[in-house]
Amino acid sequence: MSSHPPRGRPVELIWLKRDLRLRDHAPLAEAAARGPVLCLYVYEPELMAHPTTHAAHLDFINASLAELDAALRARGGGLVTRVGDLPDVLDRLHAQRPIARLWSHEETGLGITYERDKRVKRWCREQGIEWIELPNHGVFRPHAGRDGWSARWRRRMAEPIRAEPAHIDGVLDLPSAGLQSAADLGVAGTPRPDAVSAGIACGRAVLADFLAKRSRAYQGDISSPVTAWSGSSRLSPHLAWGNLSVREVYQATAARIAQLKAMPEREAQDWARSLTSFAKRLHWHCHFIQKLEDQPDIEFRNLSRACDGLRDERPDTALLDAWRHGQTGYPMVDACMRALAAGGWVNFRMRAMLMSFAAYHLWQHWREPALHLARLFLDFEPGIHFSQAQMQSGTTGINAVRIYSPVKQVRDHDPQGVFIRRWCPELALVPDAYLPRPETMPAHIQQAAGCVIGRDYPAPIVDNGKAWFRARQRMGALRARAEARSEARQIHHRHGSRRRPQHLRTAR
Repeated sequence: MSSHPPRGRPVELIWLKRDLRLRDHAPLAEAAARGPVLCLYVYEPELMAHPTTHAAHLDFINASLAELDAALRARGGGLVTRVGDLPDVLDRLHAQRPIARLWSHEETGLGITYERDKRVKRWCREQGIEWIELPNHGVFRPHAGRDGWSARWRRRMAEPIRAEPAHIDGVLDLPSAGLQSAADLGVAGTPRPDAVSAGIACGRAVLADFLAKRSRAYQGDISSPVTAWSGSSRLSPHLAWGNLSVREVYQATAARIAQLKAMPEREAQDWARSLTSFAKRLHWHCHFIQKLEDQPDIEFRNLSRACDGLRDERPDTALLDAWRHGQTGYPMVDACMRALAAGGWVNFRMRAMLMSFAAYHLWQHWREPALHLARLFLDFEPGIHFSQAQMQSGTTGINAVRIYSPVKQVRDHDPQGVFIRRWCPELALVPDAYLPRPETMPAHIQQAAGCVIGRDYPAPIVDNGKAWFRARQRMGALRARAEARSEARQIHHRHGSRRRPQHLRTAR
């Protein structure tokens, strides 16, 4: 640690992470009211090298930082970036300018950020610097338990939104590393040409468009990858990286629901019900993150230890490579994986199907598929992601076992192949009737469609029916064990949503 005495006027240091905005930013509002402000973003090598990080994430972050810096400068402030490990970066800054207080939002993140926060806390204690962490979303720290959690969440969502500071007494004379590219930092990943634009203005525009127009048929549109592209909110990247706060979105949604309910038309009432369904998903957003907050090892270990040994933790490279590259022989799986590679987004049902296919059909441990999907998802949020990976793999012990049939998903959600043909052009001329299972096409139809199975498009890497039946038997046997049932009661007490427990069921 540095021994050089700090010079100059003490500053209020705001450490930005997944909160790249001005509005509803409590650390910024509080710090700006106390004295000169230094806004800091740190490119951490350990985080940049993490197996969940992709260059597309960095592109989104950088675009958000550029807009945020401009907004700060318009108010008299500015942004300083540094490259390095924490708390070393803080130590060097403190040597350049004394830190009066360190401000940040609470972060429920990866194991490496959890350990880093412990180091920062020790450094602050050694330096005699107060670190003030304020809530970012509807996640509670400390957490008294799940009883009453929903009521506490609603109260937090109803709290006033913190306004953007009109003026910031910014510290502008310290050097900055500028925006660091993926090449600068050695972050792997190819560009995502279909990725959504980043930033505060874009997030607000997407929210306004959703509430004013696209949410009309939200409930009916979100299941199909065809309609979900426009019917879903598409706000998830902006929430994941903090261009918008959950509270801001929740309150705007509540205001729109109230406006629609005041209208006498049946159409307005149906629209209000759709938006009410969306508001519930904002609640689920924080519900899942709370699980990681309460039990950080969800990132690494089965939530239900009764599932230990259920699957080999060593991945089957050949099976997972086919899944990763959209070459499984199941059109809906392959189309989704290719769409993710291009844009970093598919709807929730398709995400669940992808994880289910890897876990049940391919019988792979959830960890490796989860890491790959984390890199693909532009909206990667650790608390949601690892909880969902385990939920869709059947290792939570408390959630219903849903084994998604990729064949049925085509019939239910893309029967004309609109989505599939876009992302799997080799299937462009395959008749609709054969899209769920192209391998069943007679030879002459394969020739006519220019899609010979095994040459132009792969044969299925596993048998759908056999894989489904085998997975169902294994999970049923596991759930029937006395120790698994006993553990499930403990898990539900700690993490459950307090709804009535669901019985084993499948989603064929």
